[in-house]
Amino acid sequence: MNAIRNFRKLLPVLVIALSLIAGVKSADAQQRFDSKSTVQKFAALLQMINYYYVDSTNQSQLTEHAVVAMLKELDPHSVYISKDELQKANEPLQGNFEGVGIQFQLFHDSILVVAAIPGGPSDKLGIMAGDKIVSINGEDAVGQKVTNSFVLQRLRGPKGTKVKVGVFRKGKKGLIEYTIVRDKIPLNSIDATYMLTPDIGYIKLTRFARTSTTEMKESIAKLKSMGMKNLILDLRNNSGGFLDVAIDLSDEFLSSDKLIVYTEGLRSPRQDFKSTSRGNFEKGKLVLMVNEGSASASEIVGGAIQDWDRGVVVGRRSFGKGLVQRPFELPDSSVVRLTTARYYTPSGRCIQKSYEEGVDNYYEDLFLRYRHGEYLSADSIHFPDSLRYFTNAKRVVYGGGGIMPDVFVPIDTSFTSRYYTDILRKGVPNDFVINYMDENRDALKKQFPDVASFKSGFVVDDAFLKRFTDFAETKDVPLDETGLKTSEVELRYLLKGLIARNIFDLNAYFEVVNPIDGELMRAVEVLNDDTMFRKLSIAM
Repeated sequence: MNAIRNFRKLLPVLVIALSLIAGVKSADAQQRFDSKSTVQKFAALLQMINYYYVDSTNQSQLTEHAVVAMLKELDPHSVYISKDELQKANEPLQGNFEGVGIQFQLFHDSILVVAAIPGGPSDKLGIMAGDKIVSINGEDAVGQKVTNSFVLQRLRGPKGTKVKVGVFRKGKKGLIEYTIVRDKIPLNSIDATYMLTPDIGYIKLTRFARTSTTEMKESIAKLKSMGMKNLILDLRNNSGGFLDVAIDLSDEFLSSDKLIVYTEGLRSPRQDFKSTSRGNFEKGKLVLMVNEGSASASEIVGGAIQDWDRGVVVGRRSFGKGLVQRPFELPDSSVVRLTTARYYTPSGRCIQKSYEEGVDNYYEDLFLRYRHGEYLSADSIHFPDSLRYFTNAKRVVYGGGGIMPDVFVPIDTSFTSRYYTDILRKGVPNDFVINYMDENRDALKKQFPDVASFKSGFVVDDAFLKRFTDFAETKDVPLDETGLKTSEVELRYLLKGLIARNIFDLNAYFEVVNPIDGELMRAVEVLNDDTMFRKLSIAM
């Protein structure tokens, strides 16, 4: 009877999941659905397995597999988290840890990289969203053995230790091998806060974590003290976080009593969330930057700013995640993060992209956008009239698959070369800078006491670049003159930025490399063009 007892611990989630599966089929089926008989059926099956199956089984494990399988039938974001995995699953939004620095999700028994944490060791090597880690230290990392615990046990580890991973990247032949040096992963929400021009402030927010509201208030106050009149908030590649934090951050920019977002589901009555009078940047021009990696909470902020014409959204179409998850704790302290509602922007847009064609297509959507040319031209994006909505100023916006920016900026691949990709893949820039800093750290700190002096005084000249390319050859990356010419400017800025980061902090890195960020420079142009800004937003 132990099997039945173990099963009963998970009855609440089985009832919920099975009820929702029935609800997917049709309203009539929902009415006819008998949850009691279905649960009894499942319990009877477990009992039969326990008494009559040819081999011994782990009943608790069978039940957990059943829970996971049922949740996969619902939507891409309803997930089960065991008691052992819960604390580690919450860390990216609540604390810090030592490891390789990726956000991942188990997908078809493989490790899918959702995002490389900015500034972390994986990000520095060029590991990107959509990559699949298929081997770890020579061990296959695919199949049913791959659980959250399996991944964390192998990728977590003390700072300075190494782990070798094999990565499958769609469109590339064979596996890409990376040797990652583990590091302390910074989990501050804001990577950069500084003045781009005498009156334009810049904030790069990477996640919506518990500390994000406090960090944002501090950043705005800091920039105001430095003379900020207008602001660029960079949400590119921000995959989201807590709903309530997104609401609080939206409130920073909106005047009182404005609808920020509302949520609604079949069994979750509509709930409205409105702004207060406590915003710290309710006036002044605002640009919000998004791209295909901006999701969930980022889209809540983007939708509220766009629908109220509070600011201008610049970049490329966001990811399109408009589902709200609510955690349900089970008797054994495991948790189901179950989708209970959709969220809607103030104009009524649901920006959740379709998942009717299956999870495979859902997660390959970003690759399909690239193949269809969406990253290069806004003309490749077509929305049906049924998804047409209007902002407060009667501008046309669309739902059904992310936030479409007011000003489209194509992705820049002009600097990309095989040579540049190879040096990133093998971690050459980081290794080179580490060696360089070991030899020159004290002298550099003495010569450049602050970021401003470093930006103006440190030069990656031809001799320095030659020293780097010679070093790259010792790492099995032979010099490619054509590739170097293509990527030279990007490479010079990257090296200088990494040195700045080692001398100062991550904020200094962005101060150094952002001048060649074409998307950011376009955002600056928007802020400086009052005529353009008035056409797009009534907030001046």
